[in-house]
Amino acid sequence: MKTSVINQIKTLLGMEVKLETIKLIDGITIFEADTFETDKEVFIVTEDEQKIPVPIGEYELEDGRILVVEVEGIILEVKEKEEEKEEEVKDKVDPGTEAPEKEVEAEAIASAKKTVESIVKETYFAEIEKLKEENNELKLKLENLSKVEEVTTEVTELADVKPISFNPENTNEVEHIQFASKRPRTIMDSIIEKLNN
Repeated sequence: MKTSVINQIKTLLGMEVKLETIKLIDGITIFEADTFETDKEVFIVTEDEQKIPVPIGEYELEDGRILVVEVEGIILEVKEKEEEKEEEVKDKVDPGTEAPEKEVEAEAIASAKKTVESIVKETYFAEIEKLKEENNELKLKLENLSKVEEVTTEVTELADVKPISFNPENTNEVEHIQFASKRPRTIMDSIIEKLNN
C-alpha cells in the first residue's frame, strides 16, 4: 500500500515510476504491477501498450509461481507451484497414458489467451464505436457552422446593397420652343399646348 502511494506521488511530480513486469508461461502475455504482492493492482499489457485489469482466475507465471486474482485487477496472492499435487497426479496416471498436466496447462494458457483476446477486442471495438460517434457529432457541428457562415455571408451581402430611393429633385424639365411666335394661333396649337402641360 505504501509503495502505491509513493508511486502516485512520483507520478504527480513527473518522476519516473518503474513497474514490475512478468510474462506468463506462454512467453507472450505480459502482466504489470507495482509489485507482485497481495492487494496490488495487476494489468495485462497489450501489444499497443494498453493496460487492461487482469480477469478473475489463476495464472501460471514464467518463473513457475501461480498468480491468483479473485477481484478483477487485484492480486489475491502469488503462490509457489505446488509440487506435491503434481506428484500425486503422476502417481494416479497410468504409465501408458500422457500426463494430464500438460493438457491442463495448455487449456489454462488457451483460456487465458482467449480472455485476453476478448478483452482487447472489446476495448478495441468500443474505442472504434466511440470514435465513430465523435466523428458524427463533429460532422453535424461542421454542417451547422457552414450553414451559419452561408447565412452570415448572405446577410453581409444584402447589407452592402443600397436600396433604391425616390429623388424628388431629379426632374426633367421640358423646354417649350415656339416657332413662329408671331403667327396667328390655331386649334392645333391649343391641342399641342394641352398635351405638353
